[in-house]
Amino acid sequence: MEAKKRQVFWEVLFWIVLLCGMYMSFVKYAPGAKSIFIGMIAGISALLFAAIKTAKIMSKKQGNETMSTLSNHIYSGAMAFLKREYKILSVFVIVVALLIAAYISIQTSICFLCGAACSAVAGFIGMSVSTKSNARTAHAAEKSLNKAFKIAFSGGVVMGMTVVGLGLFGLTLLYYIFKDYEIINGFALGASSIALFARVGGGIFTKAADVGADLVGKVEAGIPEDDHRNPAVIADNVGDNVGDVAGMGADLFESYVGSIIAAITLGALCLNLQGAFLPIVISGIGIFSSIIAVYFVRTKENGNPMKALQIGTSVAMLLSLIGSGILIMKWFDKMGPGIFFALLIGVVAGSAIGYLTEYFTSYNYTPVKNIAKSTETGTATAVISGLDVGMLSTFFPMVIISIATIASFLVIGGMESYTLGVYGISIAAVGMLSTVGMIVAVDAYGPISDNAGGIAQMADLDKAVRERTDKLDSVGNTTAAIGKGFAIGSAALTALALLCAYATVINLSDIDILNPFVTAGVLFGASLPFLFCSLTMGAVGRAACKMVNEVRRQFKENPGIMTGEKQPDYKKCVDISTKAAILEMLLPGIIAIGAPLVVGLGTGALAGDKILGAQALGGMLMGAIATGVCLAIMMANTGGAWDNAKKYIEEGHFGGKGSAQHAASVVGDTIGDPFKDTSGPSLNILIKLMTIVSLVCATLFIA
Repeated sequence: MEAKKRQVFWEVLFWIVLLCGMYMSFVKYAPGAKSIFIGMIAGISALLFAAIKTAKIMSKKQGNETMSTLSNHIYSGAMAFLKREYKILSVFVIVVALLIAAYISIQTSICFLCGAACSAVAGFIGMSVSTKSNARTAHAAEKSLNKAFKIAFSGGVVMGMTVVGLGLFGLTLLYYIFKDYEIINGFALGASSIALFARVGGGIFTKAADVGADLVGKVEAGIPEDDHRNPAVIADNVGDNVGDVAGMGADLFESYVGSIIAAITLGALCLNLQGAFLPIVISGIGIFSSIIAVYFVRTKENGNPMKALQIGTSVAMLLSLIGSGILIMKWFDKMGPGIFFALLIGVVAGSAIGYLTEYFTSYNYTPVKNIAKSTETGTATAVISGLDVGMLSTFFPMVIISIATIASFLVIGGMESYTLGVYGISIAAVGMLSTVGMIVAVDAYGPISDNAGGIAQMADLDKAVRERTDKLDSVGNTTAAIGKGFAIGSAALTALALLCAYATVINLSDIDILNPFVTAGVLFGASLPFLFCSLTMGAVGRAACKMVNEVRRQFKENPGIMTGEKQPDYKKCVDISTKAAILEMLLPGIIAIGAPLVVGLGTGALAGDKILGAQALGGMLMGAIATGVCLAIMMANTGGAWDNAKKYIEEGHFGGKGSAQHAASVVGDTIGDPFKDTSGPSLNILIKLMTIVSLVCATLFIA
């Protein structure tokens, strides 16, 4: 009882501090040069809220000894992976920081280190809390669906608020110190560097474990998913957190920071201090809105968790739009409506892409049901049907992104002022990402509920408990797919905004597509996402082969595993995924960072004129963004559709579990795993990292 009173006290104190901070933000600091403090106050508020939620989660019980042991295995595996990954990354970050200090500036190098550190810390905190929330969610499910839902969502909130808190506070603090938009570009570069390795490494880890667990456990041995006898089951559960918590968090951390920096750069160049500070203020309002919206996420025992999450997301977006709209009209006279419409366009575009993703990947709709039906004629038709849905799903989001780009360009400056027009594109990107704290919270909820279901299965909990965790998990599959769609859409707008900022900084008003250097750049850039996917898919395939062989070996050499007399060697499987992820993530990272430098510097040197290098680089970025976004959407949606087609069959449709149709769907799902969780999401980082490298190094290309 005393602990509960302390929690109430700290939460009341937090709300007093939050309301005072909001008052100071919108009355004392806005408008004016001091409005930068809004970002600091909002960032601190998000971190305090994350701390309160963490304390609440830790106060809950983990359940019986078996549940606690399983949770500790998952936690230890996740932390072991992060420590080894960060050990390698620390060397990379230090080397890059020294190069930036030598060739650009020491201040930019400091910002780079801060960006990398904030992204890494956000991933560490988010994954630590998520892996400690899983058993607590499963234990709460023994009592009610609502209690389990609250813990799982609270774990996601910690990740979401840590991402936006560290992102906005770190960025605004550095901007306050250095007062130079060119210097703080280094913060985004640091975030992008960590994000790439977190996404690629995490994706390889999770899919190597998942494929190994499914092919040998479910298909060959015929044991259920999340069966404690499967040696790869702990690695599989660790992978859920590594890929979909730390990986997704780093991805959206990068988009969040990148969109703000692009808007700051363009605002400072084409408007004034208010134009530069506006994206910071909009992001601050988004944090306050997300914190308030968390309290609207509630469900009853027989309620629909998906509806509760949708209400929370909608409330966050609505509050953010209202608050930002009032502030924009107060700051700007004639341009106010145009800026607000650009913001609105970004929010609407993000929501539309999310709903389209749900339509093409949820088994509640026709596309996935058609894939499930196609399994009646074999594996080949199931694979063909899935590719059909994935390719079709690419068209409509690209239309939305294209419309959003043109509309946000026209509503502010349009053809009369190019610089104001591209500022509109950057504001649309900021609008889409303004409530990313809630978006990440909803997405990170999925792996926690998935882990909770796995622990309930492995601990042999009552059937009613598993039914509750399955209900939470089914919602998590949908939110994960929507989160991936949102991440891709935001990556596209963020990359376009950064490309516009790059062009503005080096005074490129247009790019001559008929210039042979530019044409070569476009073709080279268009090929990079395919090379990148080849490397990441191949990495998953090689790691999965090692995992399959290890699981088969353990089953063969220790027959007592299948009878329950002996415990599998979980650590060996975790170690296989970890080593593969660490080794295989390096080459894709080198390509993403090296390609812009080679084109920007090398082409200009060959042509004898540095500006051609800058133009060729612009062409390369355009080619990479165009094919990268299309490929990312196709792969993410294809994998998600195959996954949910399998789940639809497992619910009793088209033969149900154990049928030939089910076996065909498992193959499709296995192919789709690296599509949706490794290669597809990693492309988000690729296009953003290449654009931010170009922006940070812009002066080198025209020197």
